[in-house]
Amino acid sequence: MDARPLNSPRAHFVNIGEVLPEEEVEQATTTTAMNGDNRPDGNKRANRASKLRDSRRQQRPFSRQISLETGFSVLNREKNNGCNNGDGGGGERRVLSRSGLSFGGFDSAMKGASGSTDGAVRKADFNLFRTKSALSKQNSLMKSRKERETVASALHEYTQRDEGFAGNREDESVNRSVPAGRYFAALRGPELDEVKDFEDILLPKDQTWPFLLRFPIGCFGICLGLSSQAVLWRSLATSPATQFLHISPFINLSLWLLALAVLFSVTVTYLLKFIFYFEAVRREYFHPVRINFFFAPWVVCMFLAIGAPPSLFTKPLHPAIWCTFMAPYFFLELKIYGQWLSGGKRRLCKVANPSSHLSVVGNFVGAILAAKVGWKEAAKFFWAVGFAHYLVLFVTLYQRLPTSEALPKELHPVYSMFIAAPSAASIAWDAIYGEFDGLSGTCYFIALFLYVSLVVRINFFTGFRFSVAWWSYTFPMTTVSVATIKYAEHVPCTMSKGLALTLSFTSSAMVALLFVSTLLHAFVWHTLFPNDLAIAITKKRHGGNGKEKKPIKRAYDIRRWAKPSSLPFVSGIRKQSSGSKDENEVE
Repeated sequence: MDARPLNSPRAHFVNIGEVLPEEEVEQATTTTAMNGDNRPDGNKRANRASKLRDSRRQQRPFSRQISLETGFSVLNREKNNGCNNGDGGGGERRVLSRSGLSFGGFDSAMKGASGSTDGAVRKADFNLFRTKSALSKQNSLMKSRKERETVASALHEYTQRDEGFAGNREDESVNRSVPAGRYFAALRGPELDEVKDFEDILLPKDQTWPFLLRFPIGCFGICLGLSSQAVLWRSLATSPATQFLHISPFINLSLWLLALAVLFSVTVTYLLKFIFYFEAVRREYFHPVRINFFFAPWVVCMFLAIGAPPSLFTKPLHPAIWCTFMAPYFFLELKIYGQWLSGGKRRLCKVANPSSHLSVVGNFVGAILAAKVGWKEAAKFFWAVGFAHYLVLFVTLYQRLPTSEALPKELHPVYSMFIAAPSAASIAWDAIYGEFDGLSGTCYFIALFLYVSLVVRINFFTGFRFSVAWWSYTFPMTTVSVATIKYAEHVPCTMSKGLALTLSFTSSAMVALLFVSTLLHAFVWHTLFPNDLAIAITKKRHGGNGKEKKPIKRAYDIRRWAKPSSLPFVSGIRKQSSGSKDENEVE
């Protein structure tokens, strides 16, 4: 209890080490001392117990203490210099670092356990996020390996106990789902992918994680950008409004094959992550932003079906294709929309962000594909569902209730998601009813106004770190370009055709720029997939100077508040009842 941390001189420490049998000896000593006056051999037993306690204290190699104010862990080590001067043997104290190792396995505290004397940190244990079957198999192998080791030192015994304690803490933090509010509290940035300075994570920040752990589901945004471009260039090649350009269908074929290849690669890689690191996938599912990208694979498949090259698919699409792609999307949106509607910690006002448009825009894309295969009633159904939820999401995001602290004040490409749903709704209405009427034009003009309001900002793509999630922000620009082509077909004029060409080539130039940037970051700079810190946060906050928010009202506070005012009322009732009883007895 006399230990003080390096940062806070007034902090108090609590020893969390294992309770040793010496405490029982102290109790026995106290009992013997109390009975020493009545028993002649009391002093002898007390001396024997004190010697036993001193000998066991000398065998203790170290102890760990945690500050109640800061949450930092301090390691006390005892050095035996061969002389007892009464000063504790020259103890050494060191504050454990908070680079991801202070909570994730206490690796920084266990340097001496691995036998390394140069102070090198052990390799991090990434089994926390492995699939349970693989994790149990590895734990059994590790256990058999440890059983073969014959180390009788006390340091090794205490190390094993501390590692078991840390493993229980890690399992408890990993196996339980992280609340949605915890992501907003621990992360920052428009994509919620940066850990705040006062937060700790389960994995080390200064080591490179395995590739599958660094592969986010946001990579499906690359497929969104390329597949929507295939749809755009098919419209440019086949639309009557752009026939004067004489665009070759070969561009549509090349983009379609490239999008299909990228979709296959990303899908196979993420399936491997699902097989080997299921816990990481589960954390991405509970992430308020990442969960919306689980809709992206099915939207990409529907984009590829809509933008299929006529040279490869000469016959009309079969309705089974629509059922195959729309069924998983429908069941997933039942789950998400149910959480929005039923309330709880994941209701819409808690988790809404611009990426939530991905869970809405798929309804309009599915309506377009349903109209193309001939199922007009199914197309009307999904159009109505998508439009209803878009209105609610649009109003919620305009107020910025849940994201007022998470999103920065300056503009970010994530805001381009606002134009995806109305432009897709305009195209879907035209595909269902075969005409660009008033409702289709209304949705298109809403998307066009939002597009212009974003483009006029000069700092649109400046001051932000590149990431693969930027790809998902290109398909809204492509969608509004396709809607402009449809508008130019029904309102043929120089202005509408010029607007269609301008928006189309702008979106294509943006996709080309992102494609080149992705290749440079992946193969030249090797910075495309940094450590995905967003999936390694703890369920509860540990450390830092801040405090967790507590509920404003508690049950005992209400009872305590109601107790003084209720006592006079109850006493008055009792007095009246007792008085009435006395009067009845007298009568």
